Amino acid sequence: MSEREQNTLQLPARHDAVMPAEPIARLLHIMARLRDPASGCPWDLKQSYSSIVPYTLEEAYEVADAIARGNFDELKDELGDLLFQVVFYAQIAKEEGRFQFADCVTAICDKLERRHPHIFGSVTASDADAVLKNWEALKSAERQQVGQHSVLDNIPNAMPALSRAYKLQKRCANVGFDWPDVAGCWDKVKEEILEVEQTAAASPELAEELGDLMFALVNVVRKHKLDPEAVLRAANSKFEQRFRLVEHALNALGKTPAQSDLAEMDALWQQVKQQGA
Repeated sequence: MSEREQNTLQLPARHDAVMPAEPIARLLHIMARLRDPASGCPWDLKQSYSSIVPYTLEEAYEVADAIARGNFDELKDELGDLLFQVVFYAQIAKEEGRFQFADCVTAICDKLERRHPHIFGSVTASDADAVLKNWEALKSAERQQVGQHSVLDNIPNAMPALSRAYKLQKRCANVGFDWPDVAGCWDKVKEEILEVEQTAAASPELAEELGDLMFALVNVVRKHKLDPEAVLRAANSKFEQRFRLVEHALNALGKTPAQSDLAEMDALWQQVKQQGA
């Protein structure tokens, strides 16, 4: 149980309050109670926009994890946790007189209708590619209206680096700055590998060359219409599963990895791979 959950559970019950019947209204009511200056939760009262960002990111990853595992009962709960993060930000903004939850809902409704003119307007879009092309054109026009003139504007610096590399490349590809096919991407990867190999291990340029190599690999992944974050998550999961099986095999021999050596662990690793793990 998280610190936030522990503190929230300590909130004294108030049976005199009339709870709204609608689920969203009830959630907003709970959030307001948690932030009540006189009787709210001490932990929730202490929070700010920036202090709850790590919780928001964690909840988003937990949603992704539940989907990856196909656990839809858990997904329901995780989506609720993520929704609570939105409500939390909106409550703080309401207290500061900036905006409130209803304004967030109105903003996304307006945006969805604006970016789907083939549904809510007179534009015709025959397939998903046409929809995406029109979506990107509308986003570009919106960026220019708010003074963002580069195609790379509004890509958050706080995004995970792998996802941001993909986003940067995708934005450039949308305006024609892209390899014509995946062969060019592979040539760039090979070029970057040579540059890494030719850079001394102690050289200050090594990190830069490794970064260029990783960026080039993201291009290959993108050209194959895959998401680099999803690809790497799958690789992480496969590695974790295999190494846990290696640990299990060592345990059957009465050993831990620290009591083994590379040759023995690699042999077990190869066995695990042959078994299809």
